[in-house]
Amino acid sequence: MRRHAWALLLLFAFTIPWEYSLDLGEPFGNVARIAGLLALLVAVPAVLETGRLRTPGVIQWLVLALYLWFCCSYFWTIEPLATLSRMRAFFQEMMAVWLVWEFAESPRNLRDLMRAYVAGSWVLAALTLANFVSPEAIAAGQIRFAAGGQDPNDVARFLDLGFPMAAVLFEGESSWRGRLLAAGYLPLGLVAVLLTASRGGFLAALTALAGCAILLARGHVRRVVGGAFALPAVAAAVWFAVPRGTLERLATISEQLHGGDLNQRWNIWGAGWQAFVRAPAFGSGAGSFVSAAGLASYDTAHNTALAILVDGGLVALSLALAIVVVAAWSVLQTRGALRLGLGTGLLVWGITSLVATVEQNRTTWLLLALISLAGRLAAEEPENLAACFPYNASPPGATLAAEPGCRLAD
Repeated sequence: MRRHAWALLLLFAFTIPWEYSLDLGEPFGNVARIAGLLALLVAVPAVLETGRLRTPGVIQWLVLALYLWFCCSYFWTIEPLATLSRMRAFFQEMMAVWLVWEFAESPRNLRDLMRAYVAGSWVLAALTLANFVSPEAIAAGQIRFAAGGQDPNDVARFLDLGFPMAAVLFEGESSWRGRLLAAGYLPLGLVAVLLTASRGGFLAALTALAGCAILLARGHVRRVVGGAFALPAVAAAVWFAVPRGTLERLATISEQLHGGDLNQRWNIWGAGWQAFVRAPAFGSGAGSFVSAAGLASYDTAHNTALAILVDGGLVALSLALAIVVVAAWSVLQTRGALRLGLGTGLLVWGITSLVATVEQNRTTWLLLALISLAGRLAAEEPENLAACFPYNASPPGATLAAEPGCRLAD
């Protein structure tokens, strides 16, 4: 049963980046929801069969506390139906933190989960490119492109998180298939991010790629030289392939930062702050941001911290900040390529959280689950973790115990 649960967990990680592109409607929902619920349905009897449950870590307890607090907000919410809906959604999203903790047992499992997410990001990038070349998009003169059923800003964020994972995988892959999966995603994902014309997503992509460059270039002079020679060709390809309107929108980043309203976000944040002031301690109830701030039904907070403040008050924000702090501590417990990759991923997540409500995305909780798992493995199996995620900066003469299925026996 545990093997079946693990297989479904990998499927779940694979579907998360492109989940909104395949939605079967109620009562089934999107593909990631289906995969996640199937994984949960198999996970529960798998745990009962073995008669053991892995002792939760700090992040698992904090995530549970945050979820229960949002559940308690039903007793004072201003939007009971919205709160009930968010309780169900948060359960389906946050359960990734427990599933990964329980069923991922080795560094190889961590690497396989990262592979699954990068493979899913390939799908998302390919679907975005398909939208770019579609007759409908060409006829309409679109300047923003995204996979079907997805918001361009969400697409950019999901793709951005795949960059550091791909760089980490490339450092440790010994097979050509694994290297192609990792290295091929970097240019493909970058083009897809550019096509979304998401300004926040583009800035986060630059941060992610800077971390990738440091990771891949350290100790590899040939890579640095090759990358320097390849940059002009890449820039030329982007210039001729990406529509002018798309590039012009991205060029307004500086203008928006210095004197713009960040696409009306300032007004939304002002209304959200007033909603927080009216219920600072406990919030207005999970899922109540739009009603509490008096916004249109299609609006969102466009800021994760503000959304949590309005929904759950200072208590919820304190728990959320504690989760982030523990995640950062877990990253610091790792070493080499894994530390740099996960640290870059957490930084990219932090940047995107400033202009988006990322607590509502499964990518957030999968990232936290991977970081939590990496921290645990760094304490339990440091040598095997180093063998699965080798780094060229390892001390000369260092010997690593290779775990079966890792780099030395792939």
